[in-house]
Amino acid sequence: KILSMLVLINETIDVVTMLLIVWNAFLQNIKAHAHILSVYGLTIPVLTSYILIDFSTASKNVRELFEDVSDLNYLFLQLQFQYRTDLIERKSLIIFDEVQLCPLARQAIKSLVKDHRYDYIETGSLISIKKNVQNILIPSEERKISMFPMDYEEFLWALGDTTTPVLLQKLFTAQKPAGESMNRKLLRDFRLYMLVGGMPQAIDEYIQTNNFRKVDAIKRDILSLYEDDFKKIDATGKLSLLFDSIPAQLNKNASRYQVSSVLSNERADTILELIAELKDSKTVLVSYHANDPNAGMATNKDLSKFKLFLCDTGLFTTLMFKDKDFTENIIYEKLLNDKLGTNLGYLYENVVAQLLHSNGNELFYHTFMNKTSHHNYEVDFLLAQKNKVCPIEVKSSGYKTHKSLDAFSLKYSDRILQKYLVYTKDFCKDGDIICLPIYMVPFINQSSFRSPFG
Repeated sequence: KILSMLVLINETIDVVTMLLIVWNAFLQNIKAHAHILSVYGLTIPVLTSYILIDFSTASKNVRELFEDVSDLNYLFLQLQFQYRTDLIERKSLIIFDEVQLCPLARQAIKSLVKDHRYDYIETGSLISIKKNVQNILIPSEERKISMFPMDYEEFLWALGDTTTPVLLQKLFTAQKPAGESMNRKLLRDFRLYMLVGGMPQAIDEYIQTNNFRKVDAIKRDILSLYEDDFKKIDATGKLSLLFDSIPAQLNKNASRYQVSSVLSNERADTILELIAELKDSKTVLVSYHANDPNAGMATNKDLSKFKLFLCDTGLFTTLMFKDKDFTENIIYEKLLNDKLGTNLGYLYENVVAQLLHSNGNELFYHTFMNKTSHHNYEVDFLLAQKNKVCPIEVKSSGYKTHKSLDAFSLKYSDRILQKYLVYTKDFCKDGDIICLPIYMVPFINQSSFRSPFG
Protein backbone atom coordinates (compact mmCIF):
# COMPACT_ATOMS: atom_id res chain seq x y z
CA LYS A 1 0.00 0.00 0.00
CA ILE A 2 2.63 2.48 -1.03
CA LEU A 3 0.26 5.33 -1.70
CA SER A 4 -1.78 5.04 1.45
CA MET A 5 1.51 5.18 3.35
CA LEU A 6 2.24 8.52 1.73
CA VAL A 7 -0.40 10.23 3.82
CA LEU A 8 1.00 9.26 7.17
CA ILE A 9 4.62 9.72 6.10
CA ASN A 10 3.88 13.22 4.89
CA GLU A 11 2.61 14.12 8.34
CA THR A 12 5.88 13.43 10.10
CA ILE A 13 8.89 13.78 7.82
CA ASP A 14 10.13 16.05 5.08
CA VAL A 15 9.38 15.57 1.40
CA VAL A 16 12.91 14.39 0.48
CA THR A 17 12.81 11.58 3.03
CA MET A 18 9.31 10.67 1.91
CA LEU A 19 10.53 10.47 -1.69
CA LEU A 20 13.36 8.10 -0.77
CA ILE A 21 11.02 5.77 1.14
CA VAL A 22 8.42 5.67 -1.62
CA TRP A 23 11.02 5.34 -4.36
CA ASN A 24 12.71 2.38 -2.64
CA ALA A 25 9.35 0.65 -2.18
CA PHE A 26 8.53 1.40 -5.79
CA LEU A 27 11.75 -0.17 -7.06
CA GLN A 28 11.27 -3.24 -4.90
CA ASN A 29 7.88 -3.83 -6.48
CA ILE A 30 8.85 -3.01 -10.04
CA LYS A 31 12.13 -5.00 -10.12
CA ALA A 32 14.12 -2.11 -11.61
CA HIS A 33 12.25 -2.22 -14.94
CA ALA A 34 10.26 0.64 -16.42
CA HIS A 35 6.60 0.00 -15.75
CA ILE A 36 3.44 1.98 -15.28
CA LEU A 37 1.27 1.57 -12.22
CA SER A 38 -2.30 2.67 -12.75
CA VAL A 39 -3.69 3.35 -9.31
CA TYR A 40 -7.42 3.00 -9.61
CA GLY A 41 -10.07 3.57 -7.00
CA LEU A 42 -10.47 6.08 -4.23
CA THR A 43 -9.82 9.79 -4.35
CA ILE A 44 -6.33 10.30 -2.88
CA PRO A 45 -4.33 13.39 -1.96
CA VAL A 46 -1.89 14.98 -4.41
CA LEU A 47 1.39 13.06 -4.43
CA THR A 48 4.86 14.61 -4.42
CA SER A 49 7.78 13.13 -6.36
CA TYR A 50 10.39 14.28 -8.86
CA ILE A 51 7.70 15.50 -11.25
CA LEU A 52 4.00 15.53 -10.49
CA ILE A 53 1.69 16.49 -13.35
CA ASP A 54 -1.77 17.22 -12.00
CA PHE A 55 -3.99 17.33 -15.07
CA SER A 56 -6.75 19.08 -13.15
CA THR A 57 -4.50 22.17 -13.02
CA ALA A 58 -1.92 21.54 -15.75
CA SER A 59 -1.49 24.31 -18.30
CA LYS A 60 -2.56 24.02 -21.92
CA ASN A 61 1.11 23.89 -22.91
CA VAL A 62 1.68 20.81 -20.75
CA ARG A 63 -1.41 19.02 -22.10
CA GLU A 64 -0.40 19.74 -25.68
CA LEU A 65 2.96 18.02 -25.12
CA PHE A 66 1.18 14.66 -25.24
CA GLU A 67 -0.50 15.28 -28.56
CA ASP A 68 2.75 14.38 -30.34
CA VAL A 69 5.23 12.07 -28.61
CA SER A 70 7.45 11.44 -31.63
CA ASP A 71 10.23 13.54 -30.05
CA LEU A 72 10.57 12.45 -26.43
CA ASN A 73 13.75 14.47 -25.92
CA TYR A 74 11.68 17.61 -26.54
CA LEU A 75 8.88 16.41 -24.27
CA PHE A 76 11.22 15.71 -21.34
CA LEU A 77 13.04 18.99 -21.87
CA GLN A 78 9.75 20.87 -21.69
CA LEU A 79 8.60 19.00 -18.58
CA GLN A 80 11.85 19.85 -16.80
CA PHE A 81 11.45 23.49 -17.79
CA GLN A 82 7.77 23.70 -16.82
CA TYR A 83 8.24 22.02 -13.42
CA ARG A 84 11.74 23.34 -12.63
CA THR A 85 12.95 19.81 -11.91
CA ASP A 86 15.82 17.80 -13.33
CA LEU A 87 15.01 14.32 -14.57
CA ILE A 88 17.75 11.77 -13.98
CA GLU A 89 17.72 8.69 -16.20
CA ARG A 90 16.54 5.53 -14.35
CA LYS A 91 16.39 7.50 -11.10
CA SER A 92 13.37 9.73 -11.67
CA LEU A 93 9.66 9.17 -11.40
CA ILE A 94 6.89 11.00 -13.24
CA ILE A 95 3.36 10.95 -11.78
CA PHE A 96 0.30 11.62 -13.90
CA ASP A 97 -2.37 12.69 -11.40
CA GLU A 98 -6.04 12.85 -12.51
CA VAL A 99 -4.92 11.18 -15.74
CA GLN A 100 -8.55 10.68 -16.80
CA LEU A 101 -8.58 14.39 -17.70
CA CYS A 102 -5.87 13.90 -20.33
CA PRO A 103 -6.48 10.60 -22.17
CA LEU A 104 -3.64 11.29 -24.59
CA ALA A 105 -1.18 11.28 -21.68
CA ARG A 106 -2.39 7.81 -20.79
CA GLN A 107 -1.97 6.69 -24.39
CA ALA A 108 1.55 8.15 -24.43
CA ILE A 109 2.59 5.72 -21.69
CA LYS A 110 3.28 3.07 -24.34
CA SER A 111 6.01 5.21 -25.91
CA LEU A 112 7.27 6.54 -22.57
CA VAL A 113 7.76 3.08 -21.06
CA LYS A 114 9.39 1.77 -24.24
CA ASP A 115 11.84 4.69 -23.99
CA HIS A 116 12.93 3.23 -20.62
CA ARG A 117 14.43 6.41 -19.20
CA TYR A 118 11.96 6.94 -16.35
CA ASP A 119 9.21 5.20 -14.41
CA TYR A 120 5.61 6.37 -14.26
CA ILE A 121 2.58 6.27 -11.99
CA GLU A 122 -0.94 7.18 -13.08
CA THR A 123 -3.67 8.04 -10.59
CA GLY A 124 -7.27 9.02 -11.07
CA SER A 125 -10.94 8.25 -10.62
CA LEU A 126 -11.65 4.68 -11.70
CA ILE A 127 -15.08 5.51 -13.14
CA SER A 128 -13.76 8.42 -15.19
CA ILE A 129 -10.66 6.51 -16.33
CA LYS A 130 -12.89 3.74 -17.68
CA LYS A 131 -15.14 6.27 -19.35
CA ASN A 132 -12.50 8.48 -21.01
CA VAL A 133 -10.96 5.93 -23.36
CA GLN A 134 -12.60 6.90 -26.64
CA ASN A 135 -10.24 7.16 -29.61
CA ILE A 136 -7.12 6.26 -27.62
CA LEU A 137 -4.97 3.15 -27.48
CA ILE A 138 -5.03 1.58 -24.01
CA PRO A 139 -1.39 0.79 -23.17
CA SER A 140 -0.73 -2.86 -22.36
CA GLU A 141 2.23 -1.71 -20.24
CA GLU A 142 -0.06 -0.65 -17.41
CA ARG A 143 0.16 -2.67 -14.23
CA LYS A 144 -2.93 -1.97 -12.15
CA ILE A 145 -3.15 -1.93 -8.37
CA SER A 146 -6.31 -1.25 -6.41
CA MET A 147 -6.31 1.16 -3.48
CA PHE A 148 -8.29 0.85 -0.28
CA PRO A 149 -9.10 3.24 2.55
CA MET A 150 -6.42 3.20 5.23
CA ASP A 151 -6.97 0.19 7.47
CA TYR A 152 -6.84 0.25 11.25
CA GLU A 153 -3.08 -0.25 11.49
CA GLU A 154 -2.45 2.56 9.03
CA PHE A 155 -4.89 4.77 10.91
CA LEU A 156 -2.92 4.24 14.11
CA TRP A 157 0.34 4.94 12.30
CA ALA A 158 -1.11 8.21 11.00
CA LEU A 159 -1.90 9.18 14.60
CA GLY A 160 1.72 8.51 15.51
CA ASP A 161 0.98 5.20 17.25
CA THR A 162 3.32 2.46 16.04
CA THR A 163 3.18 0.49 19.30
CA THR A 164 -0.44 -0.64 19.42
CA PRO A 165 -0.39 -2.63 16.13
CA VAL A 166 2.65 -4.58 17.34
CA LEU A 167 0.98 -5.27 20.69
CA LEU A 168 -2.26 -6.42 19.04
CA GLN A 169 -0.46 -8.77 16.70
CA LYS A 170 1.48 -10.32 19.59
CA LEU A 171 -1.72 -10.78 21.61
CA PHE A 172 -3.46 -12.34 18.64
CA THR A 173 -0.57 -14.71 17.90
CA ALA A 174 -0.31 -15.73 21.56
CA GLN A 175 -4.13 -15.86 21.86
CA LYS A 176 -4.00 -13.84 25.04
CA PRO A 177 -6.47 -11.25 26.41
CA ALA A 178 -5.41 -7.64 26.75
CA GLY A 179 -6.86 -7.22 30.22
CA GLU A 180 -9.98 -5.29 31.24
CA SER A 181 -8.62 -1.74 31.34
CA MET A 182 -6.46 -2.15 28.23
CA ASN A 183 -9.38 -3.70 26.34
CA ARG A 184 -11.57 -0.68 27.14
CA LYS A 185 -8.92 1.66 25.77
CA LEU A 186 -8.37 -0.45 22.65
CA LEU A 187 -12.11 -0.54 21.95
CA ARG A 188 -12.37 3.22 22.42
CA ASP A 189 -9.52 3.75 19.96
CA PHE A 190 -11.15 1.40 17.45
CA ARG A 191 -14.49 3.18 17.73
CA LEU A 192 -12.66 6.38 16.86
CA TYR A 193 -11.47 4.68 13.67
CA MET A 194 -15.04 3.67 12.87
CA LEU A 195 -16.14 7.31 13.15
CA VAL A 196 -13.29 8.98 11.30
CA GLY A 197 -12.80 6.18 8.79
CA GLY A 198 -9.86 5.43 6.56
CA MET A 199 -10.11 8.17 3.94
CA PRO A 200 -6.81 10.08 4.06
CA GLN A 201 -8.49 13.50 3.82
CA ALA A 202 -10.78 12.72 6.77
CA ILE A 203 -7.89 11.42 8.87
CA ASP A 204 -5.80 14.49 8.08
CA GLU A 205 -8.69 16.76 9.08
CA TYR A 206 -9.07 14.91 12.38
CA ILE A 207 -5.33 15.19 13.10
CA GLN A 208 -5.31 18.90 12.26
CA THR A 209 -8.53 19.97 14.00
CA ASN A 210 -9.72 17.25 16.41
CA ASN A 211 -13.20 18.33 15.31
CA PHE A 212 -15.81 15.75 14.25
CA ARG A 213 -17.99 18.35 12.54
CA LYS A 214 -15.13 19.27 10.21
CA VAL A 215 -14.28 15.60 9.64
CA ASP A 216 -17.91 14.93 8.78
CA ALA A 217 -17.86 17.81 6.28
CA ILE A 218 -14.87 16.23 4.52
CA LYS A 219 -16.67 12.90 4.31
CA ARG A 220 -19.76 14.61 2.89
CA ASP A 221 -17.56 16.13 0.20
CA ILE A 222 -16.20 12.67 -0.67
CA LEU A 223 -19.71 11.24 -0.88
CA SER A 224 -20.67 14.10 -3.20
CA LEU A 225 -17.73 13.21 -5.44
CA TYR A 226 -18.97 9.63 -5.55
CA GLU A 227 -22.44 10.81 -6.53
CA ASP A 228 -20.97 12.93 -9.33
CA ASP A 229 -19.03 9.95 -10.63
CA PHE A 230 -22.13 7.73 -10.53
CA LYS A 231 -23.96 10.22 -12.74
CA LYS A 232 -21.22 9.98 -15.35
CA ILE A 233 -22.03 6.33 -16.02
CA ASP A 234 -25.71 6.30 -15.04
CA ALA A 235 -27.68 9.46 -15.69
CA THR A 236 -30.89 7.76 -14.48
CA GLY A 237 -29.74 7.94 -10.86
CA LYS A 238 -30.19 4.20 -10.23
CA LEU A 239 -26.60 3.71 -9.08
CA SER A 240 -26.96 6.58 -6.62
CA LEU A 241 -30.16 5.09 -5.23
CA LEU A 242 -28.55 1.69 -4.72
CA PHE A 243 -25.58 3.32 -3.01
CA ASP A 244 -27.61 5.62 -0.75
CA SER A 245 -29.85 2.75 0.36
CA ILE A 246 -27.05 0.58 1.76
CA PRO A 247 -27.52 1.65 5.42
CA ALA A 248 -31.29 1.12 5.25
CA GLN A 249 -30.83 -2.28 3.62
CA LEU A 250 -28.39 -3.46 6.28
CA ASN A 251 -30.72 -2.13 8.96
CA LYS A 252 -33.42 -4.54 7.77
CA ASN A 253 -31.21 -7.43 8.86
CA ALA A 254 -32.41 -9.29 5.78
CA SER A 255 -30.55 -12.17 4.18
CA ARG A 256 -29.81 -10.12 1.06
CA TYR A 257 -29.89 -6.65 -0.45
CA GLN A 258 -33.50 -6.30 -1.61
CA VAL A 259 -33.11 -4.45 -4.89
CA SER A 260 -36.85 -4.54 -5.57
CA SER A 261 -37.51 -2.28 -2.58
CA VAL A 262 -35.13 0.32 -4.04
CA LEU A 263 -35.66 -0.10 -7.79
CA SER A 264 -39.00 -1.57 -8.79
CA ASN A 265 -39.58 -3.59 -11.96
CA GLU A 266 -35.92 -3.87 -12.90
CA ARG A 267 -34.81 -6.84 -15.00
CA ALA A 268 -32.38 -9.29 -13.43
CA ASP A 269 -29.67 -8.66 -16.03
CA THR A 270 -29.94 -4.89 -15.49
CA ILE A 271 -29.53 -5.37 -11.75
CA LEU A 272 -26.42 -7.50 -12.25
CA GLU A 273 -24.93 -4.81 -14.50
CA LEU A 274 -25.61 -2.09 -11.92
CA ILE A 275 -24.06 -4.11 -9.11
CA ALA A 276 -21.03 -4.84 -11.29
CA GLU A 277 -20.64 -1.10 -11.93
CA LEU A 278 -20.84 -0.35 -8.20
CA LYS A 279 -18.31 -3.05 -7.38
CA ASP A 280 -15.91 -1.85 -10.07
CA SER A 281 -16.14 1.72 -8.74
CA LYS A 282 -14.45 0.53 -5.49
CA THR A 283 -16.96 2.59 -3.50
CA VAL A 284 -18.79 -0.48 -2.22
CA LEU A 285 -17.96 -4.00 -1.15
CA VAL A 286 -20.12 -6.87 -2.36
CA SER A 287 -20.54 -9.97 -0.23
CA TYR A 288 -22.06 -12.85 -2.21
CA HIS A 289 -24.04 -15.75 -0.84
CA ALA A 290 -22.01 -18.96 -0.97
CA ASN A 291 -24.47 -21.69 -1.93
CA ASP A 292 -22.01 -24.41 -0.97
CA PRO A 293 -19.59 -23.14 1.70
CA ASN A 294 -16.21 -24.67 0.91
CA ALA A 295 -12.74 -23.56 -0.14
CA GLY A 296 -13.99 -22.88 -3.69
CA MET A 297 -16.76 -20.45 -2.79
CA ALA A 298 -16.00 -18.21 -5.77
CA THR A 299 -17.25 -20.99 -8.08
CA ASN A 300 -20.64 -21.38 -6.39
CA LYS A 301 -21.56 -17.87 -5.34
CA ASP A 302 -25.06 -16.65 -6.10
CA LEU A 303 -24.74 -13.44 -8.15
CA SER A 304 -28.37 -12.57 -7.48
CA LYS A 305 -28.07 -12.90 -3.70
CA PHE A 306 -25.69 -10.44 -2.09
CA LYS A 307 -25.14 -7.79 0.56
CA LEU A 308 -23.60 -4.37 -0.02
CA PHE A 309 -21.25 -2.58 2.36
CA LEU A 310 -19.49 0.75 2.04
CA CYS A 311 -15.78 0.67 1.29
CA ASP A 312 -15.20 2.84 4.36
CA THR A 313 -17.12 2.72 7.64
CA GLY A 314 -16.35 6.37 8.34
CA LEU A 315 -18.24 7.25 5.17
CA PHE A 316 -20.98 4.87 6.28
CA THR A 317 -21.61 6.83 9.49
CA THR A 318 -21.96 10.01 7.44
CA LEU A 319 -24.12 8.45 4.71
CA MET A 320 -26.64 7.32 7.32
CA PHE A 321 -27.42 10.96 8.10
CA LYS A 322 -26.48 12.48 4.75
CA ASP A 323 -29.72 14.46 4.43
CA LYS A 324 -29.57 15.83 7.97
CA ASP A 325 -27.37 18.32 9.76
CA PHE A 326 -24.30 17.04 11.58
CA THR A 327 -25.91 17.87 14.94
CA GLU A 328 -28.59 15.24 14.24
CA ASN A 329 -26.06 12.48 13.67
CA ILE A 330 -26.38 10.49 16.89
CA ILE A 331 -23.81 7.91 15.83
CA TYR A 332 -20.80 9.98 16.90
CA GLU A 333 -21.96 10.39 20.48
CA LYS A 334 -23.36 6.88 20.88
CA LEU A 335 -20.35 5.12 19.41
CA LEU A 336 -17.83 7.22 21.34
CA ASN A 337 -19.64 6.54 24.60
CA ASP A 338 -20.16 2.85 23.84
CA LYS A 339 -23.93 3.24 23.84
CA LEU A 340 -24.62 2.04 20.33
CA GLY A 341 -27.93 0.18 20.29
CA THR A 342 -28.29 -3.26 18.79
CA ASN A 343 -30.34 -1.70 15.98
CA LEU A 344 -27.14 0.01 14.82
CA GLY A 345 -25.02 -3.12 15.04
CA TYR A 346 -24.60 -3.27 11.29
CA LEU A 347 -21.91 -0.60 11.68
CA TYR A 348 -19.74 -3.32 13.15
CA GLU A 349 -20.62 -5.67 10.31
CA ASN A 350 -19.55 -3.01 7.81
CA VAL A 351 -16.18 -2.40 9.45
CA VAL A 352 -15.48 -6.14 9.61
CA ALA A 353 -16.26 -6.38 5.89
CA GLN A 354 -13.90 -3.47 5.24
CA LEU A 355 -11.04 -4.96 7.27
CA LEU A 356 -11.39 -8.43 5.75
CA HIS A 357 -11.46 -6.98 2.25
CA SER A 358 -8.40 -4.78 2.84
CA ASN A 359 -6.50 -7.98 3.71
CA GLY A 360 -7.28 -9.33 0.25
CA ASN A 361 -10.30 -11.50 1.06
CA GLU A 362 -13.29 -11.93 -1.21
CA LEU A 363 -16.46 -11.53 0.83
CA PHE A 364 -18.96 -14.38 1.21
CA TYR A 365 -21.73 -15.25 3.64
CA HIS A 366 -24.10 -18.18 4.07
CA THR A 367 -27.70 -18.64 5.17
CA PHE A 368 -29.64 -21.84 5.77
CA MET A 369 -33.00 -22.72 7.22
CA ASN A 370 -33.66 -23.36 10.90
CA LYS A 371 -36.10 -26.24 10.57
CA THR A 372 -37.54 -25.61 14.02
CA SER A 373 -38.29 -21.88 13.85
CA HIS A 374 -38.46 -21.65 10.04
CA HIS A 375 -36.13 -18.66 10.20
CA ASN A 376 -32.71 -18.48 8.63
CA TYR A 377 -29.43 -19.07 10.34
CA GLU A 378 -26.82 -16.68 8.97
CA VAL A 379 -23.04 -16.76 9.11
CA ASP A 380 -21.92 -13.19 8.49
CA PHE A 381 -18.63 -13.93 6.72
CA LEU A 382 -16.79 -16.95 5.36
CA LEU A 383 -13.05 -17.02 4.65
CA ALA A 384 -11.31 -19.71 2.62
CA GLN A 385 -8.06 -20.91 4.17
CA LYS A 386 -6.00 -24.05 3.61
CA ASN A 387 -8.79 -25.81 1.67
CA LYS A 388 -11.14 -25.19 4.60
CA VAL A 389 -13.49 -22.38 5.63
CA CYS A 390 -13.44 -20.03 8.61
CA PRO A 391 -16.95 -18.91 9.58
CA ILE A 392 -17.23 -15.52 11.31
CA GLU A 393 -20.20 -14.24 13.29
CA VAL A 394 -20.26 -10.55 14.25
CA LYS A 395 -21.87 -9.21 17.42
CA SER A 396 -22.20 -5.51 18.20
CA SER A 397 -22.05 -6.18 21.93
CA GLY A 398 -20.25 -8.46 24.34
CA TYR A 399 -23.04 -11.03 24.19
CA LYS A 400 -21.49 -14.39 23.38
CA THR A 401 -24.44 -16.37 21.97
CA HIS A 402 -23.64 -17.90 18.62
CA LYS A 403 -26.56 -20.04 17.46
CA SER A 404 -25.81 -19.60 13.77
CA LEU A 405 -22.16 -20.49 14.26
CA ASP A 406 -23.13 -23.59 16.26
CA ALA A 407 -25.64 -24.72 13.64
CA PHE A 408 -23.14 -24.15 10.85
CA SER A 409 -20.55 -26.19 12.76
CA LEU A 410 -22.92 -29.13 13.08
CA LYS A 411 -23.80 -29.05 9.40
CA TYR A 412 -20.32 -28.52 7.97
CA SER A 413 -17.99 -29.77 10.71
CA ASP A 414 -15.56 -31.44 8.29
CA ARG A 415 -15.06 -28.22 6.32
CA ILE A 416 -14.12 -25.87 9.18
CA LEU A 417 -10.58 -24.75 9.94
CA GLN A 418 -11.34 -22.19 12.67
CA LYS A 419 -14.47 -20.46 14.03
CA TYR A 420 -14.57 -16.81 15.10
CA LEU A 421 -17.04 -14.77 17.08
CA VAL A 422 -16.21 -11.08 16.67
CA TYR A 423 -17.53 -8.94 19.51
CA THR A 424 -16.73 -6.04 21.86
CA LYS A 425 -15.19 -7.87 24.79
CA ASP A 426 -11.69 -9.14 25.45
CA PHE A 427 -10.11 -12.17 23.80
CA CYS A 428 -11.26 -15.54 25.09
CA LYS A 429 -12.21 -19.01 23.92
CA ASP A 430 -15.65 -20.57 24.17
CA GLY A 431 -14.98 -24.22 23.49
CA ASP A 432 -13.45 -24.36 20.02
CA ILE A 433 -14.70 -20.87 19.13
CA ILE A 434 -12.27 -17.95 19.27
CA CYS A 435 -14.07 -14.92 20.70
CA LEU A 436 -12.19 -12.08 19.11
CA PRO A 437 -12.35 -8.37 20.04
CA ILE A 438 -13.16 -6.41 16.92
CA TYR A 439 -9.82 -4.58 16.92
CA MET A 440 -8.07 -7.93 16.26
CA VAL A 441 -9.96 -8.65 13.03
CA PRO A 442 -7.09 -7.29 10.86
CA PHE A 443 -4.89 -10.17 12.03
CA ILE A 444 -7.23 -13.06 11.20
CA ASN A 445 -5.36 -13.94 8.02
CA GLN A 446 -2.58 -11.40 7.80
CA SER A 447 0.38 -13.31 6.42
CA SER A 448 3.23 -11.28 7.86
CA PHE A 449 4.16 -8.39 10.12
CA ARG A 450 3.71 -4.94 8.65
CA SER A 451 5.71 -1.83 9.45
CA PRO A 452 4.82 1.82 8.84
CA PHE A 453 8.35 2.26 7.51
CA GLY A 454 8.12 -0.30 4.70
